[in-house]
Amino acid sequence: MTTTGQGLRRTRLSLREIWDSSIGKKVAVAISGAILIVYLILHMVGNLNALYGAGGSGGAREDNYAEWLRTFGQPLLPRATFLWVVRAILLTALIVHVTGVVQLRRRAAKARPEHRAKRIGRSVSSRTMMLTGTLLLAFIIFHILQFTTLTIDVTPLHSGEVYANLYYAFHKWYFVVIYVAAVIAVGYHLRHAVWSLMQTLGYDRPSRNQTIRTAATGLSVLLTVGFAVIPLAFITGVLGHP
Repeated sequence: MTTTGQGLRRTRLSLREIWDSSIGKKVAVAISGAILIVYLILHMVGNLNALYGAGGSGGAREDNYAEWLRTFGQPLLPRATFLWVVRAILLTALIVHVTGVVQLRRRAAKARPEHRAKRIGRSVSSRTMMLTGTLLLAFIIFHILQFTTLTIDVTPLHSGEVYANLYYAFHKWYFVVIYVAAVIAVGYHLRHAVWSLMQTLGYDRPSRNQTIRTAATGLSVLLTVGFAVIPLAFITGVLGHP
């Protein structure tokens, strides 16, 4: 075996050993969670372009933003390359995150005594992490089927016409309910996720814990409001016809 081959084998073994350890899984869950949180922030900022409305002859700002994402890197990169790279990173992060959480949960269940004392003082967001996480995973699949693959076509949906797709979808009350409920679940999940992430990566300290909790709450509220305002603006007529 060549030196390069031996090095690659050692690297694979090292990564496998890290993943097999509980600490390694927790770090992987934290890092993948951080990637997903950064994406959520950027996704919310992008969505807020819809608040500029249908636009004039230049088209809706939301549509222009979506086209910019598709053409980012051209002509050096083929069309939509940037989007597919981002999607691949997000899919990998999601798989690592979900797999790590499930495996850690199973290990904890096996190590836990049958009759354990009930833990007290836990927040609602902490107690509902598995529930909100499961709901969010289901919502992600639903969201991709509706606005990415355009498979759920209850309302008129056309590729590249993001503003119009949002307009028609969010004039159906049940889609508004689904999306607002989903972003509330995001808020609850995120509040405890940020705190857990900081603990896992070793940033928590008695002197800064309250600041971390306040920042986690503030970020979760910001994202909840930032995502929820779009469907609510459409259904209430604040945003006009495309």
